[in-house]
Amino acid sequence: MFTLEELRTAADRVYREMPATPQYAWPLMEKRFGAKLWLKHENHTPTGAFKIRGGITYVDWLHKEHSRLRGIVTATRGNHGQAQARAASKLGLEVVIVVPFGNSTEKNEAMRGFGAEVIEHGKDYNEAADHADRLSGERGLASVPAFHREIVRGVASYGLELFDEAGELDAVYVPVGNGSGICGTIAARDALGLETRVIAVVSTRAPALEAALESGTMAPGGDAKTFADGVAVRFPQEEAFRLYARGVDHAVTVDDDLIAEAIRIIWQDTHNLAEGAGAVALAGFMAEHEQMRGKRVAAILTGGNIDQSMVATVLSGRTPLV
Repeated sequence: MFTLEELRTAADRVYREMPATPQYAWPLMEKRFGAKLWLKHENHTPTGAFKIRGGITYVDWLHKEHSRLRGIVTATRGNHGQAQARAASKLGLEVVIVVPFGNSTEKNEAMRGFGAEVIEHGKDYNEAADHADRLSGERGLASVPAFHREIVRGVASYGLELFDEAGELDAVYVPVGNGSGICGTIAARDALGLETRVIAVVSTRAPALEAALESGTMAPGGDAKTFADGVAVRFPQEEAFRLYARGVDHAVTVDDDLIAEAIRIIWQDTHNLAEGAGAVALAGFMAEHEQMRGKRVAAILTGGNIDQSMVATVLSGRTPLV
């Protein structure tokens, strides 16, 4: 997808606004699972999630391409919106974010904190995205996609950081929603010339990606009603799918109970809070951990933006209902 020089240049742009995030091989996790397991802590960014990286590089590119840009509109469940709002507001641009009804109240407030007007519309992400496209024409704002080459180029900086620190790994588990994270991981791996297997992890409530990888045909799948909102996508993003379908080893599906257990383990073993989607990668590893014993493995902790009420539910041993 990219040359190593293209990725290093994008990483340099990201580092003008934030430092690299850590990756730790936690000893309690190694003891628990019998594998050298790194967590890549994207919960340690200024927005609490990996999406900030693509927000920086995409808005920078968009502003250079369109000198008369008034503002942007996009759809999100939260982290993409925070990233785009932060980057665009710093340039004095208008920002409109569309979220589905029932979206995380705390993520909505975070987006407003970064300068966005937040509009609720639709029952899920896909309906919110359709409305964002309509608003783009009505208000004369640039429509920001969930997936774009310049977003992936920025996101790949976390992959460079991980591989630069940990070296060549046997496998990396990555949650998949609209695809920028897994495409960025693959891009970094390929640019560095590594053989690490990249394993996609999706929710049992949004299994369309796994089905598409098996059949090669994309179709909506599941009701996407999972508390891991960052992977609650009914339909694979076509451009992203074309890229990661060639680069992933296989896909793993995980249910909400296993995701909740992964959040608890992250808290117990590292004292970090993960949001639902942030724990999906570890849940995928947990589903396969017996075959990973003795391996060098990483899981991308993509974000920590979880509502207080949900934290209370999960840490009490229960699974949030949606």
